Amino acid sequence: MENYRLVERIDPQGVTKLVSELADRINRDYEGRSLLVIGILKGSFIFMADLVRRLSLPVKLDFVRLASYGDKAESSGRVQITKRIELPVQGHDVLVVEDIVDTGVTLKWFLEHLREHRPESVRVCALIDKRERREVEVPLDYVGISVEKGFLVGYGLDFSEKHRNLPGIFEVCFE
Repeated sequence: MENYRLVERIDPQGVTKLVSELADRINRDYEGRSLLVIGILKGSFIFMADLVRRLSLPVKLDFVRLASYGDKAESSGRVQITKRIELPVQGHDVLVVEDIVDTGVTLKWFLEHLREHRPESVRVCALIDKRERREVEVPLDYVGISVEKGFLVGYGLDFSEKHRNLPGIFEVCFE
């Protein structure tokens, strides 16, 4: 077991404010339309739940589970789909919800896969845009915060399946 400590980066009130601001922008951009919101599991589930509760437009919800990290702090670079979308995508405005975009590899792969289903439109909402290890550029239409570096946990983000339940966002500092 590695030794590490957690340092708070965003307190719970700050997270709530970010989510509300993102929801306000999405409500404005999709006014008068309906939306299919697809969360990328597991990390996005808390963020997505809070986000959709703040949307004032009709939404349908679905999830996909993509794995590229396993029990490691760094992406393997290989994407595996372990839970597929169940709702039809064709002709729908789709909002993909991601907790954190790091290398961009997983999200790029999923967006290419999603486009095969011929949605009307696709936008991406990420709570955190982390640029440190970006390998491929991906379109991020709604971003809560951008950070340059750090391994973050809490509010759905994990380290070896730990710390998802923390109400704020913390940086893992290895010792």
